[in-house]
Amino acid sequence: MDDKISGNDKIIWFHVSSLGEFEQGLPIIENIKTQYPFKKIVVTFFSPSGYEVKKNTKSADIVCYMPLDTIKNARKFLAKVNPELAIFIKYEIWPNFLNELQKRKIPSILVSAIFKKNQIYFKSYGSFMRKSLNTFDHIFVQDENSKTLLATINLNNTTVSGDTRFDRVAQILKRDNHNELIASFKQNQTCLVVGSSWPEDEKIIVAAINNSNRLLKWIIAPHNIKKDQIIKLKDAINKKVLLYSEGDLSSINSFEVLIIDNIGLLTQIYSYADLAYVGGGFATGLHNTLEPAVFGIPVIIGPNFDGFKEAEDMVALKGIHTISNYTEFDNLLSAFLDQNPQTLLKETGAINDAYLTKNKGASVQITAYIRTLL
Repeated sequence: MDDKISGNDKIIWFHVSSLGEFEQGLPIIENIKTQYPFKKIVVTFFSPSGYEVKKNTKSADIVCYMPLDTIKNARKFLAKVNPELAIFIKYEIWPNFLNELQKRKIPSILVSAIFKKNQIYFKSYGSFMRKSLNTFDHIFVQDENSKTLLATINLNNTTVSGDTRFDRVAQILKRDNHNELIASFKQNQTCLVVGSSWPEDEKIIVAAINNSNRLLKWIIAPHNIKKDQIIKLKDAINKKVLLYSEGDLSSINSFEVLIIDNIGLLTQIYSYADLAYVGGGFATGLHNTLEPAVFGIPVIIGPNFDGFKEAEDMVALKGIHTISNYTEFDNLLSAFLDQNPQTLLKETGAINDAYLTKNKGASVQITAYIRTLL
């Protein structure tokens, strides 16, 4: 980093935890790059998984790890970077860095934050972390409940702006999502895309594939694409199945199941889905449900989605349907696909389309505030 920053640089610093938070911050980053092309963007990551994926992104001038939160590290980092503004995403509260920013009179904001009553800030023993929250010049929260909770600890420099991820996924619709291999695989048939699946999800998915006589194309994009796991998944399927890496335009349409054995294609593949299943709801944590929902299609997930606000909202609206076992999944497929016309498929997709449209705009609101600080 030392050779990429000079004393004359005007720098805006974004700190994110991992890949998901980077995606949340990206609409703001891109707005700032457009409006202030001569300023440099520094992005710091806490998680190696986020850093390794985005270390070469063109959206930032400098990408590096966040040093551990010590007074010494904070002073050294800020002396070198000397940002005009620091922007922290969602849950990233680093007390020593925030304290040093305040001492240096460098404004800081927290965006797309969401607060729950059980967090340390609202406990009798949480005064240290409450002090850190008080260092922010402004906090943009996702919902009214978060704003109300912050008011109980006398934090009123808050705005309910929503979640910038809605703006991020909306951008997916504007780009070229064409994939010749996927288009040749699907042709004009109905397609179900399984995204970020875990073994717990795949057990149900594979049973549905093997037991089904529907004219349905299946695309499975597992979370884990290690070769042994991919082969194990392929061998469990008794229909005609192909790996994406082995796909050939001349013959791919003859297969019923396509397994995606590389990364970076999922959002593009969702554009070909008539129905999506998003994994993680049986295992480590639900993956991104906004990415398929933005295409105006129904989404199915496992039973564990508490704490994922957008999933909670869409479940309540019936744009997302949950399952706990194979029987429930098969019944849902019947409801969505075996009716003619496929009324539920269209109505449910329209619910998700309306929900995402309604919740766009957070990044514009936040960027307008940022302009008052620069």
